[in-house]
Amino acid sequence: MDLATRPYRSVLYIPGSKTRALEKARSLQTDAIIFDLEDAVAPEAKAEARETLKDALQQDGYGKRAKIVRINALTSQWGFEDVRVLRDVGADIFLLPKVNTPTDVDALADLLEPSMPIWVMMETPTCVFNAPEIAAHHRVAGLVTGTNDLTKDLGCRYRPDRLPLMTALQRIVMAARATRGVVAIDGVYNRFRDGDGLKAECEQGRDLGFDGKTLIHPMQIDVTNTAFAPSASEVDLARRQIAAFEDGQASGQGVAVVDGQIVENLHVVAAKRTLAKVDAIAQMAAE
Repeated sequence: MDLATRPYRSVLYIPGSKTRALEKARSLQTDAIIFDLEDAVAPEAKAEARETLKDALQQDGYGKRAKIVRINALTSQWGFEDVRVLRDVGADIFLLPKVNTPTDVDALADLLEPSMPIWVMMETPTCVFNAPEIAAHHRVAGLVTGTNDLTKDLGCRYRPDRLPLMTALQRIVMAARATRGVVAIDGVYNRFRDGDGLKAECEQGRDLGFDGKTLIHPMQIDVTNTAFAPSASEVDLARRQIAAFEDGQASGQGVAVVDGQIVENLHVVAAKRTLAKVDAIAQMAAE
């Protein structure tokens, strides 16, 4: 499946050091997996985790799930070796942490084949301020929000409505949308047993424009996939909007009316995007 058009509703973090988790991930209904060598792996275990992940990627078996490797920062003692060992063993995307400027992306781009997409962690105030320039980098294909790090660096309080983070969240989405269709992924929800809270935060992220959400536990997958997929009523409306607009054009009208609301070309563009997402999700499900 084309990485540019596939769904990214659920993006699950898996520690690169845990063989059982790497095996289990092959059967999970997540759209993408972040194989994490950074925060999820203790310093003394990083070298072993790198080799464990290499073996898992070479064995593959992850189907249509996007395989994203989060390396350690290139300013750390592990980052360059992460890239050297893992750049040719089956990863679809490399995820770079500790990014503050487009120059940080250059450092990773120089180590990878030109065809390898790069995603970046948006996890510092400086990074968020520079979000438009980072997203516009010719190698950047995705922005992943690091809400825990942002909360720490901002010194703001946790609130269920995420009001203290709203400027950062919206700026990340706007930076992604202002460029070449860069993917925008929302941050994690830490209370992984709180299904209602997760549902509310997924719906908020979806309404803000995020393509999906990073997850820390498999039990979060179903709620997230449902929240970031078009609902039956949205699909029905999209089809009726397209049909009404096409009928209007055939009769010389530039607009149509559906459910008492004007439908213009911009609504049709959004409707077709909805149906394309439904098709992409169906392709994932048909694995």
